[in-house]
Amino acid sequence: KTSSPVWTPPKMAKFLNAPTAGAREEREVPVGKHAIQLYSLGTPNGQKVTIALEELGIPYDAWKIDIMKGDQFTSGFVAINPNSKIPALVDREGPDGKPVNIFESGSILLYLADKYKKLIPQDPAKRVECMNWLFFQVGAGPYFGQFGHFYKYAPEKIEYAIHRYTQETQRLLDVLDKHLEGKTWLVNEEFTIADIAWYPWVRCLNTGYAGAEALGLANYKNVVAWLERAMARDSAKRGLTVNTAELPEYHTEL
Repeated sequence: KTSSPVWTPPKMAKFLNAPTAGAREEREVPVGKHAIQLYSLGTPNGQKVTIALEELGIPYDAWKIDIMKGDQFTSGFVAINPNSKIPALVDREGPDGKPVNIFESGSILLYLADKYKKLIPQDPAKRVECMNWLFFQVGAGPYFGQFGHFYKYAPEKIEYAIHRYTQETQRLLDVLDKHLEGKTWLVNEEFTIADIAWYPWVRCLNTGYAGAEALGLANYKNVVAWLERAMARDSAKRGLTVNTAELPEYHTEL
């Protein structure tokens, strides 16, 4: 009986998840003066939350989690999100006035929309439609991420992987493009958390992965027009820059 060879990760893998969960360093997260404390990074998933907070117009403190330095593996962050992924949020004025931890970008968007009764339709049927498109994105987002990984970042260019995720990303864009025909937003004329969940990822296909040409992004004309409308909103100006090199931290001034 032969044993499987042991894979030795490259040196850069020290920044990746280990086979085990939990904190690797005892360190608390910083805390600001507002009820909403966001621990995140200016990636598409992080941008979803900052865009939503800007749309809602509520005060918040946003702290940058540097995943290349392992901030997501500190005890303070792991206490908020045991999965050590950004974004993570603490609402110190949660249900019954008690603090509550929220992680996973879709969960955070839904929590904020329900709490402030904005960015989600109040009509039951339209709410269901919004949830459909929100959770579709939560499931589809990793395909966009895998496209970016194999197309731009992987140390080896694997033709099968690039083709697989290029094709799947194109299929997802086609779903969006067909749905947006004759519509302003994903749920008809109402800008919702569904749009907020999708558009930072669609934007990243070009700005983050330089994949617009490979994907033929310009061919999805309804998607392009919808993305332009989303990025023209006031919330995009700060929402897309918080927790980036341009604006590592942000604290709403009252």
